[in-house]
Amino acid sequence: MATPVPLLLLLALFLSREAAAADTSGGSMTCGDVKELYKSEGCCGMPEKEVGFQIVPDPSVRLSGSNPCEDKKALTQPGLNNIDCFKDAARQAGEQSGADVTDGFVGGIDSNVTPISVPYFKTALCPVNVHWHLGAEHRSAGQFDENGTSPNHAGYPAAQDDNADAGRRLAEARYGFACSKYKENDSRFNTEYAWKHCVDMHVGETYEVHWPHSALGACGTPNQYQYPFYDGVFCGATAELLGSLTPQMIADSVGVQGQVFTIINDENYYYPDLARGMIVDEDNGMGIDVAAYTGSTTGTTRNNQVCSAYTPITWQVDRKCHLISASSFDKMCADMKQMRDDMSGDLHPHGARELVWTNLTADNHVDQER
Repeated sequence: MATPVPLLLLLALFLSREAAAADTSGGSMTCGDVKELYKSEGCCGMPEKEVGFQIVPDPSVRLSGSNPCEDKKALTQPGLNNIDCFKDAARQAGEQSGADVTDGFVGGIDSNVTPISVPYFKTALCPVNVHWHLGAEHRSAGQFDENGTSPNHAGYPAAQDDNADAGRRLAEARYGFACSKYKENDSRFNTEYAWKHCVDMHVGETYEVHWPHSALGACGTPNQYQYPFYDGVFCGATAELLGSLTPQMIADSVGVQGQVFTIINDENYYYPDLARGMIVDEDNGMGIDVAAYTGSTTGTTRNNQVCSAYTPITWQVDRKCHLISASSFDKMCADMKQMRDDMSGDLHPHGARELVWTNLTADNHVDQER
């Protein structure tokens, strides 16, 4: 049931219904916003009327504390800096991502590592970050591939991102694969949303969301979600521990969920908890047809010549594309702003790495167990 409107701070998603252009107020709630909501919802003279928005506190001061995960990425540098994929015509990099996850696809690397094939919640792993890429980094034939459609608001298909791992990216980041759900003559794909929290986002575009998971995360604590995600992945690590891990131990301890969405300006596709992980909903066919394999971290600092050394890690990728409301993304960004660690560097889409060649892809693709 919707919540009556008191004079409290609002989550600030309401401007989307009537807006034709993105809001630029930076996400801060103002008295003018409350007034606009009051008017747009027809509340005058109707104090008992209910509206479809949730009221949440957003104080400027809050419970704080130290962050044991801060700068933990430094434990991996320079040892896990990017490397050449090939040297003297021989592959020297481990299995890479994003790969083709089409049902039946077989990679070219004879891997002796087994991916986690059960949902991560059944393991010791927890989500430590959420971020997304402009277009899909993975490919699933007929779902998100070279035949996808887009309003082409942002990005282009061959550029290098300014920095895929940190900081705000330029609007012209590399665009990955698109879904085929965009309809040029459907206003729900062309009426822009008044974004209050996410940055450089557009209705009608395709985005691949990633939820990195780790057994070394600060699971169940206020420091669970981290930016950059490497800090969350390696939060509980030491140099000695990292030096003792086998490839199989790494793939058992670090995983990523991937799910691809086309954004629609339609609240019938609203989902309130996108920050927490892949949507698994059998009634709507979401998170059901999932490929599991081992690969690497992604982003456009890597391609098929320069590879990631963060490998092998488990990937679990939904093979299907789904519609999601713009408000679902903006709610996710609002939730990210509430995390103890500053996640403002992940409120925008990162560029998409080009599809990994078959000879850089593991041959261990399996269907995720239910």
